[in-house]
Order: sequence, then C-alpha cells, then structure tokens
Amino acid sequence: MFINFSLSTFLFLEMMKLILPFFFLLFLGSSFGQTPSDVVEAQLKAYNSKDIDAFMNVFSKDVTLWNLGDSSPWAKGEEQVRSVYAKLFETSPKLNSEVISRTTIGNKVLDYERITGRKEGDVLFLIMVYEVSEGKIFRATAIRE
Repeated sequence: MFINFSLSTFLFLEMMKLILPFFFLLFLGSSFGQTPSDVVEAQLKAYNSKDIDAFMNVFSKDVTLWNLGDSSPWAKGEEQVRSVYAKLFETSPKLNSEVISRTTIGNKVLDYERITGRKEGDVLFLIMVYEVSEGKIFRATAIRE
C-alpha cells in the first residue's frame, strides 16, 4: 500500500522532528538529565566560588540541614539556609571544600570532605549525605569528627 504525502505534510513532519526535542527540554526544566552526583557537584562548585545564588539554586525551597543524631534540623527552608551561607561566604573569603571521595547510592550522594579557609582557621573533615529529588537537594546531613 502506498501513502501519498504532500510536500507540505512532509516538511511539517520534518520540522516536528527538529522542534519536539527542544519542547521536551523546555518543559522538563533544567534538572533534565542531571544525576544526583551532578547536582551535588554544582553545589560544590558554587560553594567554592562563594556564589550564593548558584549555591541556593540547587536546593529545594523546603531544604533541611541536619547534624547526624540531632532531633531537629539546624537550618530549615530556603531563607534560613541562604542567610547562614551568605554570612559564611562573606566572613570566610578563602573557604574551600575538597571532596576526598564521593559515593552515590540511588538519590543519595555521600561526600567525604576536607574544608579549609574557615574564619576560625581550623581544617574540618566531615561526611555529607545529600539527598536529591527532581534535581534539587532537599536534605543534607553532616557527620562530623
């Protein structure tokens, strides 16, 4: 059986092949294709450059920050987290986190980090457990020495 396509139908179908992938990218948002490790790496780069807007861009609006074993988060919500880290970035211009090792298990990323350049001057070693959903960190838990 032979199907007769007009030139305009053919051109329309060819255009759709080119345009549809862009619509999918547009509607799926910036987290399309990002793994939890990609999200945490973006957070690390923003942290080390002390770019508060890029840093906050990877967190969900209702993010919670925890210390392992605590019964409540030490920071909760976008505004509180922004306030804490904006102050940290301002008072610690040499702040830097080096990832010694990274492991990803499902939506969780575990980083063993060495943090230097803090205002207090000491070197901090800790394990961070980042939980990621829909391209955003919604929970981060610190395990300190």
